[in-house]
Amino acid sequence: MTDKPVWDQYGDYLQVDQILGAQRPRSHAAGQGVHDEMLFIQFHQIYELWFKQILFELDDVLARLSADVVNERDMQPILTYLGRAVEIFKQLEGMIDVLETMPPQSFVDFREHLGTASGFQSAQFRLIETRLGLQRKSRLCVFHGQFDENLNAQSQAAIQSAEKQPNLFDALDGWLSRTPFVNLGGYAFWSEYRTAVYGMFDQKIAAARAALSGEVLKNELEAIARGKEKFEAIFDEKQHASAQAEGRWRLSWKALQASLFITIYRDEPVLQAPYNLLKCIMDVDALLARWRFRHALMVQRMVGLGVGTGGSSGYEYLMATVQTHRIFTDLFALSTYLIPSRLLPALPEEVSKKMHYQYSAKA
Repeated sequence: MTDKPVWDQYGDYLQVDQILGAQRPRSHAAGQGVHDEMLFIQFHQIYELWFKQILFELDDVLARLSADVVNERDMQPILTYLGRAVEIFKQLEGMIDVLETMPPQSFVDFREHLGTASGFQSAQFRLIETRLGLQRKSRLCVFHGQFDENLNAQSQAAIQSAEKQPNLFDALDGWLSRTPFVNLGGYAFWSEYRTAVYGMFDQKIAAARAALSGEVLKNELEAIARGKEKFEAIFDEKQHASAQAEGRWRLSWKALQASLFITIYRDEPVLQAPYNLLKCIMDVDALLARWRFRHALMVQRMVGLGVGTGGSSGYEYLMATVQTHRIFTDLFALSTYLIPSRLLPALPEEVSKKMHYQYSAKA
């Protein structure tokens, strides 16, 4: 018996026959073949394959990041796999360019064959949202009900199971809350940073009084006071807890301190990887929002302001999710609380030394 030909081994390994046999345009089966239905089917099948890969990467990341103590060796795989998810989201957005080569009339011509099938029923995409940390209470209603009501029982069970497991937001919050350098020995970052912030506002007030007068001065001092109030709201633990209860913050108070600390002192050697992690997660959140926006515009191009397939509100719902279904907005809000580098408090030598790798530290 001879070995199988190389091309046959390739096909067997990739299950090419099964993949290429999975496109069955219903308009063709009905004897009303619409050319672009093939593109529509393959486009969404490729999406589902990429969704599967994103879930595969997220599962590994969560297994590492949700540990009580994250192994230092796990940071590189975490960054690699999240970075891979970022590149996949870029591909998902770019693929919309291909589908938009389909004229709206072509979609109309085969749309009746979709029945109640809708992208809203993509269980894998719903799992991605859940794994990232989108909460059920934060989701917009679909079909005037819960987002998963129209999924089959198996998909509903998978989503409900995922909701009980660690998600990326909670894992990140827990990891940030354990950041050791925020409070070390006699050093307390929050106290030092608050002093620097208040010093900055004192300088602004002095400069305003020296250069302005009358109504202009009054307006400027009121603006400075409002800015100071924003900082006071994060420095005070009770105010932060109140903001959390009202949904204005989701990060815990300790995680907020740590994320701001990492953002400010990102050039310190041991903070470079944590900063890249925050950046990578923000990239995921931003790209997901961009994809939602492009998807909404594509739907509007295809169906106008009419209802979507399956009876959804289509464009209006999709556009609303661009902002409502954001997950890591707290990380984006950190920029509100940055001050000029010249005003930043210097790290104590004890803390600075611990943030350098031993081989680069002075003897």
